[in-house]
Amino acid sequence: MKKRIAFVGYDNVTTLDLFGPLEVFATANAMLGSNYYEPVIVSANGRVFRGESGVGVAADVSFRDAPAFDTILVPGGAGLREPKIGDPVVAFLKARARSTRRIVSVCTGLEALAQAGFMDGRRAATHWRFIPAMTRKFPKIRIEADAIYVRDGKFYTSAGITAGIDLSLALVTEDLGEKIALAVARELVVYLKRTGGQAQYSEPLQFQTRAQDGFADLAAWMLRNLDKDLGVEVLAAKAKLGARHFSRRFKAAFGSTPALYVEQLRLEEARKRLPFKRHNIKSVAASVGYASADAFGRAFERRFGVRPSVYEKQFSPGSASANR
Repeated sequence: MKKRIAFVGYDNVTTLDLFGPLEVFATANAMLGSNYYEPVIVSANGRVFRGESGVGVAADVSFRDAPAFDTILVPGGAGLREPKIGDPVVAFLKARARSTRRIVSVCTGLEALAQAGFMDGRRAATHWRFIPAMTRKFPKIRIEADAIYVRDGKFYTSAGITAGIDLSLALVTEDLGEKIALAVARELVVYLKRTGGQAQYSEPLQFQTRAQDGFADLAAWMLRNLDKDLGVEVLAAKAKLGARHFSRRFKAAFGSTPALYVEQLRLEEARKRLPFKRHNIKSVAASVGYASADAFGRAFERRFGVRPSVYEKQFSPGSASANR
């Protein structure tokens, strides 16, 4: 049965919050060869609205004339924090919540769900930069600072901007299964991430944020070569530095030895791969550079406090923990 999805538009919306998820559902249609999803852009007056970037977007229909929806998605943006723009969005959500299967926010779109009173006592995610302000403004919401996205009942919320793509892929997985969602992720050249539990400000992103000079491209190269030799001599050569000088500069910049940092990258990547049936513990261990599943298991338990086999069951698609 076709699923109609409302993408809520308003002036000063973050356009990537809107178009990223829209592309996920449109790509799912392409993978299926049918219009399983019917995306509809709705706005207060049904006319053109302008994003924070200045891009004009034409709405399909007004809030008043919009049809029934399976899912309503609210992108983030500064406009929601202006009452004359945000209030009509909140009123639309209140009017449609009971008849809508899923209510979704991306980034600071949480503002509208919170203003509507949906999120009191619930768990939620939002952009890391806005967590302090959201917590002060809506103290009854349990914001999970390290989550890429969170489901609590019929309400789904995501972290900043591109996390809306992760959440949309999770919705596709929920509707159509992992095989289609993975095909969509491959087409869009993004990871198919597991539900929740991953820091939105990831280790590789922290690395790249702080990297300078010869370290600038090292993080991306390391992630592409986790199954290879990533010893100090190899990394130093990649950075065009002597091994001792490289180690000193690395520790000064990142507060960690190269060996410990490599282990963190390997285990974080392993954590993403474990929940999916196409992987087993031995293959995951090998894919991130561990010579044996036993050594991998000990390292994984040291970092996350749980054996890989337990984590795999807890966060596999369809498990209680993954879909809570």
